[in-house]
Amino acid sequence: MARTCFDADWRFALTNPNKLDELRAALEPNFNDSSWRKLDLPHDWSIELPRHADNPSGANGGFFTDGMGWYRKSFSAPEAWRGQRVLLEFEGAYHNAEMWLNGRVLAEHPYGYTSFVVDLSDLLVFDKLNVLAVRLNTSGAPHTRWYSGSGLYRHVWLHVKPALYLEPWGTAVSTPEVSADVADVCLCSEVHNTTDKEGRATIAWAICDPTGKEVARTEKAVSVAAGSQVVAEGSVQVKTPARWSVETPHCYTVKVTLTTGDGRDEESVTFGIRSFSFTASEGFVLNGVPLKLKGGCVHHDCGPLGAQTIDRAEERKVELLKASGYNAVRCAHNPPSPAFLDACDRLGMLVMDEAFDVWQLEKIPFDYHCRFNDWWQRDMLSMLRRDRNHPSIILWSIGNELIERGHPEGARIAGMLADFVRQHEPTRPVTAGICDLWGAGPWSQLDELFSHLDVCGYNYEVVAGVEDHKRLPERIVVGTESFPKEAFTYWQAVEQNAHVVGDFVWTALDYLGEAGIGRTYEEGKRIGHMPGWPWHQANCGDIDLCGWKRPQSFYRDILWGIATKPFIAVHPPLPEGFKLEVSPWGWHDVQASWNWAVDKGTDLQVDVYFNCDEVELRLNGRSLGRRPSSVAQRYIATFAVPYEPGTLQAIAWRGGEVVAEQSIQTAGPAVRLELEVDRTSIRACRNDLAFVTVRALDANGVLVPDAAQQVYFTLQGAGTIAAVSSADPCTTESYRGNLRRLWRGRAMAVVRPDGTAGALTLAAHADGLQGATATITCAFA
Repeated sequence: MARTCFDADWRFALTNPNKLDELRAALEPNFNDSSWRKLDLPHDWSIELPRHADNPSGANGGFFTDGMGWYRKSFSAPEAWRGQRVLLEFEGAYHNAEMWLNGRVLAEHPYGYTSFVVDLSDLLVFDKLNVLAVRLNTSGAPHTRWYSGSGLYRHVWLHVKPALYLEPWGTAVSTPEVSADVADVCLCSEVHNTTDKEGRATIAWAICDPTGKEVARTEKAVSVAAGSQVVAEGSVQVKTPARWSVETPHCYTVKVTLTTGDGRDEESVTFGIRSFSFTASEGFVLNGVPLKLKGGCVHHDCGPLGAQTIDRAEERKVELLKASGYNAVRCAHNPPSPAFLDACDRLGMLVMDEAFDVWQLEKIPFDYHCRFNDWWQRDMLSMLRRDRNHPSIILWSIGNELIERGHPEGARIAGMLADFVRQHEPTRPVTAGICDLWGAGPWSQLDELFSHLDVCGYNYEVVAGVEDHKRLPERIVVGTESFPKEAFTYWQAVEQNAHVVGDFVWTALDYLGEAGIGRTYEEGKRIGHMPGWPWHQANCGDIDLCGWKRPQSFYRDILWGIATKPFIAVHPPLPEGFKLEVSPWGWHDVQASWNWAVDKGTDLQVDVYFNCDEVELRLNGRSLGRRPSSVAQRYIATFAVPYEPGTLQAIAWRGGEVVAEQSIQTAGPAVRLELEVDRTSIRACRNDLAFVTVRALDANGVLVPDAAQQVYFTLQGAGTIAAVSSADPCTTESYRGNLRRLWRGRAMAVVRPDGTAGALTLAAHADGLQGATATITCAFA
């Protein structure tokens, strides 16, 4: 039996962690759960519940509700399973998972971000229903520095295997030698024998190219002692390989077949053929070509869906990053979902896969430090084994801003983890994101820890990485985190120094939690790291929670040389004498808007982002002069513009010629809504989604940037409205339901099919405005 999805038909309930009788009863197979909610996985209960200012999750967790939740699933074990190995693969369960099968202890798994496999075989019954009970506990708060979500938020898979079988995640593929003519492919697969007799089998590996054509094959006989396992190894050569790169992400498949006299076990593993290296002299080189890492940090949540990991949402995140020029992502600060990595493989996105945010010392009271000593090896091994065949992954990160980092114990742990990685998965270098000592010592105090890393991750200190080259010329540096507003400085350091291989901004995608770390505030009146309720989004991403580009993303387009038009950034009017400051992770709260409630003639600051000799600004056809906008100005031309409604036009000049133009214009009153669907044809599958943007337009079809009407969504057809959003970082609205107030003229609804082919019609209505509809076709693949 192949690997099958185990997501459907679960029962769920939130329970009181203080009621012991209730806790004990739910694990028993005869417990009556008929009143519990019926649902399919993936599921995140925190995104569904109201946010409150006094929630224990606090600003770090975005004021979302935690708690204790139970999941139960009843299923039959057919007679064909008798004598087989029946395994469940959990991609992620947040967190402190405890499991029982038929009332007996099955497993525990504390870390919410690593995948794990449990063996049901010895606890199954065949004459009645089996009952699996899973308890997740996030009631110990605070337990996270960002929004974690709660529940069985990723997929669950069922494996039914013969007694002599291929171990899940047990096949590893590497390509140690690659050229345009030939690639050496090394293969190894773990074979597990659960019987009391020696097992004999033949294992075959068939390599298929990106078109599905078989291009190489090898096989060998294996013998496995009773109750043990072996690693079978093979190798092949692939002629004229289609190499994986960010531009041409060609993926191969190895089909592994284990054949015995009693049957067979099979699996397919995706991999890529590519070569890469990191050196201080050449930087990062992929397939013989130097490449700078245009990177961004990304948390695991899917914006308005919360932590709920629906495959299309993960794929869309990678599409958004690619469209904005990124070629690399740092999975902060934990292993991502398999769907996210699969999308990186398919679409050509390089990955830094990260294990932990803490080691032995806490950052907050109930974080992973409570479990680190007992669980780090198992969790690290989970990441390495599950993810090692993804061609997108080029770096393993062992941690982020560890409290121990400036002490000998921190260096010891770094060495211990780095050695563990090299022992189990030596094909990628080891890194970590390391920040300064927060005033407790000089940067050089970190040299001992850095000595254990192959590539040294500098959080917010990439300029120090330039200076360090003078005393440590062989050190390879990557900017593992950087402030958005310092983008020019960081990218200059990357471009001008071979040993600085790239920069990862904090963050590429906005996320829930760490509420308000990116913001503006009145000069001299910053209220701590996070401003508090009702902020619930970080508000620091280049791309906001809905997937829309923010001003800093347009600026980064210019740094990376992909901008084709200027971006007009208008600062909001301020009272006389009032000045704003920008937090370290923030950006000026500018808008590409020419709708302002000020008197005619009021001066507004207008910045124009573009790489050119000069920018000319015209208001209603009148030239307001030119300003330089080259590297000396960091590609920003600044004007003081006396406001009057109409059209504001930016013209970019280079070498005496116009090379680009952009305009914004004053919108009239909103008269209608418009819907735009990211894809009008999707799969009739619960793992697909349509993201629908609603805009308020005036009579001329211009976006009304100050429109704030409440929009009411309805859906006809076999599907649901999975989420609603507007990217407003301070709204108190729910992300569930069918109501959302426009923010800066826009909002979003996320539509999810129920698995039936047909049409879905989304309608949007708002008081005083003409409504709009959009049709989405769902078809079986």
